[in-house]
Amino acid sequence: MDKETDDVLDAVGPRLRALRRERGITLAALAATTGVSESTLSRLESGRRRATLELLLPLARTYDVPLDDLVGAPRTGDPRIHLKPISRFGMTFVPLSRRPGGVHAFKMIIPAVGEPLAPALKTHEGFEWVYVLSGRLRLVLGERDLTLPPGEAAEFGTSLPHWLGSADGGAVELLILFGLQGVRTHVRATPRRSAHGGGQTGLSPCPRR
Repeated sequence: MDKETDDVLDAVGPRLRALRRERGITLAALAATTGVSESTLSRLESGRRRATLELLLPLARTYDVPLDDLVGAPRTGDPRIHLKPISRFGMTFVPLSRRPGGVHAFKMIIPAVGEPLAPALKTHEGFEWVYVLSGRLRLVLGERDLTLPPGEAAEFGTSLPHWLGSADGGAVELLILFGLQGVRTHVRATPRRSAHGGGQTGLSPCPRR
């Protein structure tokens, strides 16, 4: 076995552990879902058990990620990226990042609804950074109710009640970076607000850890 293949296989265990912890799944729950014993999963994550197709296939199905993402294999052949949109809450999310763990990037599309919807606030662990590409985004964050036009950005901890929707009932397209609590985007420079109103809205209720 060549060194490159050896290095890829050695990295599978930490990659699987990071993905499981990011999803908030216990080894016992993962074992019940995949049919792979808890001890085998533990040895796989610690590197004491080499990954096999028989072990990785049920994990890929459970995590709903491509098999290549679990092993981190170098991509060859067709350079095109085949994105798989996800529909949730009446909105479309297009994953732009492929690796498990860390910060995830999405393009989010809020369809036109004619009239603005009533906010339904929710909370979950994590941190989000959003950038409006087109349309007018309504961002409700706790007691704050903001409207973000194209070119505006915002970042916030998702443990605070929040809701994203169309400000005027029209379609909205935005980029979203999402990470676990404590994982935040690092802005090296704050862009100067232009005469057209573009800029950045920083909303950081959760301290950086």
